[in-house]
Amino acid sequence: MNLSLLDPFVLAQDLPEALVGRLRSGHSTSIQFSHRGDYLASGRLDGVVIIFDIETNGVARKLRGHTHQVQSLSWSANDRCLLSAAHDWKCILWDLKDGSRLRTVKFEAAVFIAELHPKNHFIFAAALFEEQPMLVDMTGDVPIKRTLPTVPRRTEAERETISEKQAAQDAKQTTTVIAFAPSGDHIYTGTNRGWVNIIATATRQTLYSTRVTNNILVLIRVAPSGRSAVINSTDRIIRTLHLPDLSGDSGNVDFDNPRLVEVEHKFQDLVNRLSWNHAAFSSGSSGEYVAASTFMNHDIYVWERAHGSLVKILEGPREELSHLEWHPCRPFVAAVGVDSGRVYLWSILTPQRWSALAPDFVEVDENVEYVEREDEFDIQPLEELHKRRLDLEDEHVDVLTVVEPAADHANGKAAGAGDASSARAAAAQFQMPILLDIEQSDSEDEVIAVGAGQFRRKSPGQGREWMAEVGDVVAGSGAGMGANGSGTGTPLAGASGDEAGGGGSVGGGRRNGGKRRRE
Repeated sequence: MNLSLLDPFVLAQDLPEALVGRLRSGHSTSIQFSHRGDYLASGRLDGVVIIFDIETNGVARKLRGHTHQVQSLSWSANDRCLLSAAHDWKCILWDLKDGSRLRTVKFEAAVFIAELHPKNHFIFAAALFEEQPMLVDMTGDVPIKRTLPTVPRRTEAERETISEKQAAQDAKQTTTVIAFAPSGDHIYTGTNRGWVNIIATATRQTLYSTRVTNNILVLIRVAPSGRSAVINSTDRIIRTLHLPDLSGDSGNVDFDNPRLVEVEHKFQDLVNRLSWNHAAFSSGSSGEYVAASTFMNHDIYVWERAHGSLVKILEGPREELSHLEWHPCRPFVAAVGVDSGRVYLWSILTPQRWSALAPDFVEVDENVEYVEREDEFDIQPLEELHKRRLDLEDEHVDVLTVVEPAADHANGKAAGAGDASSARAAAAQFQMPILLDIEQSDSEDEVIAVGAGQFRRKSPGQGREWMAEVGDVVAGSGAGMGANGSGTGTPLAGASGDEAGGGGSVGGGRRNGGKRRRE
């Protein structure tokens, strides 16, 4: 981005305005911005993790290690390590400096979500399917798994009056979402019964529990300040919560106070009764806005938290949007399309100031008569032109030296002091190396959806009818025929033989269907 060409008043906007682009590399299922916002991690349906460069929209790195859909992604504080969790029951810690695997942790169940410790990337917490959540220490060669509690902590009065049936129901609860506090000393968890628990990381004991809904919690996000959280549940309501200050000594916090965690706002669509797929806070320490993607809809709703009102609806593509993320430093939103797996980008529209290109460049609103200079279009001698060209070639341009960036104090002030500022300062210490030999990105355009959850690869000649000679029959090129015309195309996982190879019915399955006619 050339900042000199941008209007400074446009950069002061807080909300994205329109769909400005999209990223493509396979079928994406989950995304996550780095702390500084330079990179966007994307987990794909086939288990590959893609790192996009936000400035160039190019693929910076590919990480291959999972065999099933990637469910969640989590960056370390300095943006050098990335934790990926997938449906293959594995969590992998990647070193982005060379793309190697630092640790691989295998569980006995599928992983809902896994999040790295804010200050130690060898510790992470994971919520498992129908299993107790885990706190994993990967410092040694053998990871140490410790179970976290799921049963909510009730007050003394409730424990005295609780029935055996209610106690049995509490014991059967499972943790569905999990998130660290910015300090890393506490863990927030949500259950399938609508309870929010605060767990001490050191002792792994539940300090406080409150029930915010009777439905399943499917998302919990903590703001960088640690004083707010957004939760999404299956009751079609997005809630924002006031959280206690746990950045200092938690001994001063009264965990027996039943109003320690309170609901701030409830965001819902009372007219259309929309359900919400995902939600996220806006950039900044406190998160002034909340954005959410909708179920069976292509719009993104944005609310402001000061008054709890809807301020904008971002129109998206013609498909449902699932995972949504807000850039940590600027009004920039990314969301994943459910059908195509593309990553769509929303941002502010930035008209360029062309007067910044040259001091004498003037922008005009109406036509102005141009006065030609006397020597403006004179023919220059060839010797003079050759000399100028040689002088330009003698200029030495250094493209190999990397200048270490200084800590971004301006962004730190804009996003608030404390953990958010220190995280960006730590992230500035690591720069992902540039890979010049990265393989060609395999776009989702190479995959065709043939049914619900079923895909097959496009035939090599499909879409290239313009390369055929006049009179060639190309109607059967989409049947996925093999080299012998027998309809034995290579299917992807989940596609049946008839869908993948055409079963020999479409396209004829014989050489007669592709016989060349001469005029």
